[in-house]
Amino acid sequence: MIENKEVMAKNIQRLMDYNHVKAVDVCNAIDCKANTFSDWIHAKSYPRIDKIEKMARYFNVSKAELVEDISKQPILTDIEIKMIEHMRQDKSFQDRIMAYAKFLLSEGNSK
Repeated sequence: MIENKEVMAKNIQRLMDYNHVKAVDVCNAIDCKANTFSDWIHAKSYPRIDKIEKMARYFNVSKAELVEDISKQPILTDIEIKMIEHMRQDKSFQDRIMAYAKFLLSEGNSK
C-alpha cells in the first residue's frame, strides 16, 4: 500500500505536469514556502488541510484528486479528458450539459 505522503506527492506532480506549471507557480498561488512544497512533492511531509484546499482550488480539482490514490480509479479516454477540460473552462457548456441531463431525467420520469 502506498503511503499518504507518496500519494499526495504523485498527485501534485501529476497536476503540475498536466497544467504545465512549476513549483514556484503553485507556491505563489497558495502562499507556501518553496522548502515546504519541495517536502510535499518528495513525500517527506504532508500538507495541512488549508493548503490542500488551496491547491485543489488552484488546480480546479476536488480535494480527493490530491489525497486519493488515483491509480485505483479507471483511466479516462482522451475524449473524456477533453470534455472535462472544456467543461471546466466553459460555463455555457456546463449549462448545456446540465440542461441535457435534466431533459434526459424528465424523459425517464415521463415513461
